Amino acid sequence: MELLNWIVEPLQYGFLTRALAVTLAAAVVSAVLSCWLILMGWSLMGDAVSHAVLPGVALAYIVGIPFSIGAFVFGAGAVALIGAVKSTSKLKPDTVIGVVFTALFAAGLAIVSSTPSQIDLMHILFGNVLGVTDGELWQVLLLGLLTLTILLLKRKDLTLLAFDRTHAHVLGLNTRFLSALLLGLLALSVVVGLQAVGIILVVAMLITPGATAFLLTRSFDRMLIVAVGITVAAAIAGIYASYYLDISTGAAVVLAQSVAFTAVYLLAPPNGLLFQHLRRRARTPGPGADTAVAIPEGS
Repeated sequence: MELLNWIVEPLQYGFLTRALAVTLAAAVVSAVLSCWLILMGWSLMGDAVSHAVLPGVALAYIVGIPFSIGAFVFGAGAVALIGAVKSTSKLKPDTVIGVVFTALFAAGLAIVSSTPSQIDLMHILFGNVLGVTDGELWQVLLLGLLTLTILLLKRKDLTLLAFDRTHAHVLGLNTRFLSALLLGLLALSVVVGLQAVGIILVVAMLITPGATAFLLTRSFDRMLIVAVGITVAAAIAGIYASYYLDISTGAAVVLAQSVAFTAVYLLAPPNGLLFQHLRRRARTPGPGADTAVAIPEGS
C-alpha cells in the first residue's frame, strides 16, 4: 500500500503529469534518433544543433512568437551553414562544426545578456518542464509524433544510409536528401527536447540512449527498442527522483540515463568491463597453477 501511495502521489499534481508526458515524448524521440546519430558518427552534430538554436530561442522570446519556431529555424540554418562551409573549404567536419556552433551559441548569449529583463537564461539553457502549459504539451506531442512518423516511414532507407552510404547510392537512393532529412529531424528533436531539459542537457538525451543500446546489441531493430526502453525508464525515474529529492527534473532524467549507461558499460554481459576482466582472469593461470614439464624420451 505504501508503494502504491508513493507511485500515485506525484501524479495528483497536474503540472507533474504534464512534465511526465513532455519528458517521455522528448525522451522517446531523442532515443530513436540517437541510434542513427551513433551509427553515423554524428554525435557532435547533435551537440552543435542543440547549442546553435540559442539565438533563435532568444529572438523568438523577444519577438513574442513560439520559441520552437526560432529554434527550428536556427537549428536548420546551422546545419545548412555547416554543410556550406564544409563543402567550400579544406577544413575537417569536426572543425567546421566547432566553429559554427560556438559562434551561434555566443551570439545567443550576447542576445540574452543584452535583454535580461525579457529572457530567463536558466529557463532556456536548462528547461522548465514543471512549468509546461497545456498548449506547450500539445506542441511537443505533435512535433514528437511528426518526427517519429517520418523516422519510421524512412527507417529502411536511413538505416542503409547509416551502414553503407555507397551501397545506398548504388541502389538509387538520394543520399544527400536522406542526410538532409535526418539533420532536419535532428533539429526538430532538439526543439522537442528543449522544453523538457533545455539546450545543454538535450545533448545527453540525443547521445546516451543510443550509446547504451549500442553496447547491448548489434541488431539495429533491437537497438531501437532497447534505446526507447532505457530512456522511458530513465524519464520516469528522473521525474520521481526530482519530486522526492527536490532536484532539477532535467538533470535527474539525464543522470538516470547516465546511470543506465554506466551499469551497461561495467556489468552487461558479455562485453561489460567487469565481464572482460573476469574472462581475462579465467584465462590467466594463477601463481600456484601446475605447469606441464616436457620430459625427453629415454631419460
